[in-house]
Amino acid sequence: MNQKLLTSAVFAGVAAGLIAAVLQFMFVIPALLEGELFETGARVHFGADGSPESDRGAPGLGGEWGRHLMTVGFNIVTYVGFGFLLLAAMAVAEMRGLTKITPRQGLIWGLAGFIAIQLAPAFGLPPELPGTPAAEIGPRQAWWLGTLVATALGLWLIAFARGPIAVVGIVLILVPHLIGAPHLDGYFGVSPPELSAEFATLSLGTSAAGWTALGFLCAWFWTREL
Repeated sequence: MNQKLLTSAVFAGVAAGLIAAVLQFMFVIPALLEGELFETGARVHFGADGSPESDRGAPGLGGEWGRHLMTVGFNIVTYVGFGFLLLAAMAVAEMRGLTKITPRQGLIWGLAGFIAIQLAPAFGLPPELPGTPAAEIGPRQAWWLGTLVATALGLWLIAFARGPIAVVGIVLILVPHLIGAPHLDGYFGVSPPELSAEFATLSLGTSAAGWTALGFLCAWFWTREL
């Protein structure tokens, strides 16, 4: 079983990582590169004349092949790691008779992983463009990790607990947001708010697609003889 879990997670993670990388190059990275223009001062929004208008348009991907290869590699490594965690949780649930692993169920598990690791933390700490001032990294990381763990446990309880215990899952999901994520006392962004919103939306949409693919592929490989 350990070998099957290992093989399935690696195959699924590599495939999902490549899918996520392609989507990032199509949607996220152009917005990221455009944000870097404002970070470096090549473009200015609300400049000295106070104009709320600035040029729009992402630069080309250029020839930074080393950077692009690192993006692909990082995606593969990340999704392989997430694949291990996701498939291990799926296998535990199946061994306890809580569910049956199928590709259709894998889609649901993938979406649950996206909610726990990407969407729930983004309610307090949405994806940010380069150069965006933010609170101290330590408290933000602690809040992000706590939100991730609380949401994952909460979703597990909602899905598999019986009776009033399921309510505890709802409480766990809400608690980090009631506490609130660490933020600065004001707004100091250098990029247009429209670009920041677009970047956050594209990042979350791409992550949702990657996690859905990961859940489906983990279940698909798990149910095959490898």
